[in-house]
Amino acid sequence: MASGHTVLMRLVASAYSVAQKAGVIVRHVIAEGDLGIVEKTCATDLQTKADRLVQMSICSSLARKFPKLTIIGEELVVWVDPLDGTKEYTEGLLDNVTVLIGIAYEGKAIAGVINQPYYNYQAGPDAVLGRTIWGVLGLGAFGFQLKEVPAGRHIITTTRSHSNQLVVDCVAAMNPDDVLRVGGAGNKIIQLIEGKASAYVFASPGCKKWDTCAPESILHAVGGKLTDIHGNALQYDKGVKHMNSAGVLATLRNHDYYARRVPQSVRNALVP
Repeated sequence: MASGHTVLMRLVASAYSVAQKAGVIVRHVIAEGDLGIVEKTCATDLQTKADRLVQMSICSSLARKFPKLTIIGEELVVWVDPLDGTKEYTEGLLDNVTVLIGIAYEGKAIAGVINQPYYNYQAGPDAVLGRTIWGVLGLGAFGFQLKEVPAGRHIITTTRSHSNQLVVDCVAAMNPDDVLRVGGAGNKIIQLIEGKASAYVFASPGCKKWDTCAPESILHAVGGKLTDIHGNALQYDKGVKHMNSAGVLATLRNHDYYARRVPQSVRNALVP
């Protein structure tokens, strides 16, 4: 890396700061009462005023401080999702919503920031809203309390709004004790690192690199693992295909246990 760890930590610090500002924007748009919703490709693929304002804020801020960086730059690439869980945001499921800023080096996710704008929003009118979780591979992850699901329990977290038969079949093959259906890739990874779920299973080509780069970095920083449904590592270089076409399988522990249970029919249907 051109200037070593100094550049990376400056970038992480900047991402942390701009993610906190993004959380304020997300809450302000809700408070104004006009979400400015437009459909991108279908009724479940939405964009709001918050998406647009946060994207502009993050990109302009990082571009000013790092003018040679590609924000999606050369070996170092930043992947931004200004509002992960947009559908849930429009439906008032605010704890599902996150802002994601992921940093990759030579195609590998190495650092990430997740802002959860409405963390603590059900704790009463005097509660302080929002938190920012961040992590760097080899350094650790911060802003939360790491917990694990009790041994012997298999709790699956999966999509709330983008399910299909492949997703249903793959989740069932895990023989889960419980299934959590929630929005947002960032939110699902938070469930893993806070001991609410054992595995994130999404056997569909629905999510993209900006959905997984930041969460993967934080998960890997605490010893977890995120791959496609075949067990292949995801690549985050500048020219990579944006779609995670072979789905996502993520765990805090025992990744092989869940990977072995992916049905062959699902593997055949999802091409890397």
